[in-house]
Amino acid sequence: MRSAIARRIWETCYRFRRHDVPVDADPAATWERVARAAAAAERHDRGRWRRRFTALMADGEFYPGGRILAGAGTGRRVTLFNCFVLGRLQDDMAAIFDALKEAAMTLQAGGGVGCDFSPLRPGQTPAQATGNTASGPVSFMRLWDLMSDTVVAGSRRGAMMATLRCDHPDIVRFIRAKADRRALKHFNCSVLVSDAFLQAVAGDAPWPLTFGNQVLHTVAARELWNLITRNAYDNSEPGVLFVDRINAENNLYYRETLSATNPCGEVPLPPYGACNLGSFNLTAFVREPFTPNARFDHVALAERVPVAVRLLDDVVTVSGFPLPEQRAEALATRRIGLGFMGLGSALVMLGLDYDSDAGRALAADVAATLRDSAYAASIDLAAELGPCPAYHRRRYSKGAFVGRLPAPLLTRLRRHGIRNSHLTAIAPTGTISLLADNVSSGIEPVFQADYERRLSEPGGRRRTVRLTDYACLTWRQHRSGDAGLPPALQTARELSPEAHLKMQAAVQPFVDQAISKTINVPEHLPFEQFQDIYRQAHALGLKGVTVFRPRPDRPGILGGEPPAQRTGSGSGSTAL
Repeated sequence: MRSAIARRIWETCYRFRRHDVPVDADPAATWERVARAAAAAERHDRGRWRRRFTALMADGEFYPGGRILAGAGTGRRVTLFNCFVLGRLQDDMAAIFDALKEAAMTLQAGGGVGCDFSPLRPGQTPAQATGNTASGPVSFMRLWDLMSDTVVAGSRRGAMMATLRCDHPDIVRFIRAKADRRALKHFNCSVLVSDAFLQAVAGDAPWPLTFGNQVLHTVAARELWNLITRNAYDNSEPGVLFVDRINAENNLYYRETLSATNPCGEVPLPPYGACNLGSFNLTAFVREPFTPNARFDHVALAERVPVAVRLLDDVVTVSGFPLPEQRAEALATRRIGLGFMGLGSALVMLGLDYDSDAGRALAADVAATLRDSAYAASIDLAAELGPCPAYHRRRYSKGAFVGRLPAPLLTRLRRHGIRNSHLTAIAPTGTISLLADNVSSGIEPVFQADYERRLSEPGGRRRTVRLTDYACLTWRQHRSGDAGLPPALQTARELSPEAHLKMQAAVQPFVDQAISKTINVPEHLPFEQFQDIYRQAHALGLKGVTVFRPRPDRPGILGGEPPAQRTGSGSGSTAL
């Protein structure tokens, strides 16, 4: 931690204070606090694991998720899990408000939530119990949004993900829900797109909108697809989740059906599912940067992964949960989300273009190292402590993703089982990337060499700070303060949409959950080319896609960068 921004993030986000009095004397005390809390789950050698956990974080190689850093060892009633999905909604007023309460309790404890609103009946249809007219999923989403405003006031921003099936009769209203930028500000929205729908789009076929096994409307599939992509073109929402692929690749395919994700989309979860996160800083494994001998140390990464897996598995044991159902689900699956950040910065330090076969090969090799080392570590934990209860000896190893593991790993898995049902996910790592001296976030390229960003201050104030990417700063230090740019620097806005897609596709085969990735496109990209991004995303095997096109009133993603018509009733064809 050598930069002013890293110190600032630690001070404002992760330094433990009691009644505004600092308890953590310095960052080392924060690492020690987190390590001690996690090691409390160990049956033996707690001191040894505490030291190993501390060293992993102190060396800047690994950063647990923000909830872990902020909450572990504080004694506060917070969760150490970043990601939650609510229980399956019931189309019943009392059950809906019970779910609203559960969402409030989860947000209050510090977790982000996802929710599939598809089970709610569409607007303008009779409510069974009262005979009144139902208001539909989007109206209830507004209640969630207002609740989030109240629950997280004065705290971190409440984050939620709403999903809706592409065949739900209120899908048009959902697609248009965020055309007004003031609406649903705590929500990301994604459409659950099925393979059948994409086939109907390709064939320009009619598409039935159904609820309760009854067709309420029929629309032209291609017209609906145009509406989804046009709204994304204009507003960068909704995103798209390829729900059939998500379920086909789910390690627990035999136990659960996935229809919602955490707020950033990297962790698809079942009802009451939860996942805690942690990310390796890839720049810490670059040796002799900016020289002809620059290389990535895969051996060192593989050696650190088992310690990180054990730390996150211990977090499952020691964490609090807002709801007992969440605890039960977390202990049944022991899901963790091990990922990385700093890929873009590391590639610059290695002299590799982000948009190159060599850059994508390096990213794929890193992801493969992470996957194989994580699965090996979880199998070892199963041999020591027992597999997670959701593990099924015969069916788990027949999963699509698990079946692609190297043969020696599969042999050991069948013998010992696995401790964690899922192990890898690539999160956006916005804040912890700054804590790691402003490395590039997640799988993203370097945003810019130098830029300004607005950061939240205690009390809700915002302050603009000037930042330099870690790789660019290191380059300048190697060149005695030269303000030039590294030869391999390719920033997010300079890259083509295809470059973003290809990098995500290179890594996805090694990630058992999903990847949070933004596909940046230029403002003047023709709409037809924009639409083609979605076709390419599905063809490349991605689980979802979010595309960002800047507009004059919204030219950048990062803070500080100047970054519903109803369909007709009946079952006949309906215009959108």
